[in-house]
Amino acid sequence: MASWRLIDGFNMAFRAFYAVPDLVRSGDKFPTGALHGWVRTLWKLEDTLGKGNTVVFFDLGGSARHRELLPEYKAQRGSMPDELRAQIPLLKELSRLMGYAVVQQEGVEADDLIGSAALRLSQKGETVAIVSSDKDFGQLVGGNISQVCPPPTANPKLGWRTLDAEKVKEKFGVGPERIVDYLALVGDASDNIKGIEGVGPKTAAKWLNEFGSASGLLEKWNWVKPDRFRIILNHSRELIERNLQLVRLKTDCDIPDTMLTAPAVDKSALKNFLESYELKANAREVDIR
Repeated sequence: MASWRLIDGFNMAFRAFYAVPDLVRSGDKFPTGALHGWVRTLWKLEDTLGKGNTVVFFDLGGSARHRELLPEYKAQRGSMPDELRAQIPLLKELSRLMGYAVVQQEGVEADDLIGSAALRLSQKGETVAIVSSDKDFGQLVGGNISQVCPPPTANPKLGWRTLDAEKVKEKFGVGPERIVDYLALVGDASDNIKGIEGVGPKTAAKWLNEFGSASGLLEKWNWVKPDRFRIILNHSRELIERNLQLVRLKTDCDIPDTMLTAPAVDKSALKNFLESYELKANAREVDIR
């Protein structure tokens, strides 16, 4: 049974960049913080989880299906910092030199590509760890699929955390099979998805544990407590139905095996790459890995 790490590229790239945003190459002041953080993060991941097949997924051109449903999807995020944008092509090159496959498809969100790859690998009996802090991936957890979350920015001492189905329920109050319903009710501010007015995580979890699903909740809206939510809930049907489509991952994307096939690690080229961006300490570590 093979072991796989499916990495949410932009999720990890932003974390790597903001860890040392002011790091630059001395001569031309080219930003290198994301490159440095990327190497350190992925090597730390290897130290924590052990070696495995690693694939990095990136968005390319945004998500067409999400924009059709919600034109303002992720619109609140603003533009990517120029310093990070300049390093994205290099992060992809660096990933390949480190022996990781890189997967991206025009107009398809990385989350959907990850979901598709995770299910297909899982169905083949492979062990899959999805590496991301994105709560959407909780819907995939179970069996031989887990989610590995990086240390929280606000509390890095917590370290890397692995979520199985039990841990997902502990975190959200509902199991993986109800994460889509949960997010449809509470929304997702990080993606600019509005939830039901006044409904927070505890209320959403309570309702789902009582009524079983978002559809069950809508069928029995006049039984809901507190009473003040009954009319609000009944008037939120279209919002909930749209949200269910937005937050449910598409898991039938076409990802040929060749796209998941990682190149061999090229230690010489990797060292030269790191040295060219003055990441000398990282370059020295290549030979011992």
